[in-house]
Amino acid sequence: MNRDQIRGASRHLKGRAQTALGGLTGDPAQQVRGAANQVAGGAQYAYGRARDRAEDLIDDGRHIAEAARERAETLAGTTRDYAEDFADTARKQAGHVIEDGRHAAREVHRRGQTYGRQALAYADGHRTNTVLGIAALAFAAGWLFRRRH
Repeated sequence: MNRDQIRGASRHLKGRAQTALGGLTGDPAQQVRGAANQVAGGAQYAYGRARDRAEDLIDDGRHIAEAARERAETLAGTTRDYAEDFADTARKQAGHVIEDGRHAAREVHRRGQTYGRQALAYADGHRTNTVLGIAALAFAAGWLFRRRH
């Protein structure tokens, strides 16, 4: 639980108390302030939850990107091994085939690194959109489910 969740929950409870007290005393201004605090507290709490979830998604994305990078490195290493074996065989047959095998190994290695970087960029590149989307949904839900007196 983060600071926004705690502050949002306490503001929501404060708003409920204000609304109830305003209802008991017949003070509509206090009821309105209470309702506003309830909505604002709910939105702040939802933002805190969204932030927690976004941080979890970021961590998941980093793990996925790291796994993709490791897999790409493994594939590049395997491909390099195959290319070197091919180059050894080719060296026995013809000298120019060696350079072709090395070029192919470098190209596959480059592609593997590129795919790993793209996976990492994709995982790291969507943090803000996720947080903003969840915050907007939370605010809309708070607005739709607000109490009407």
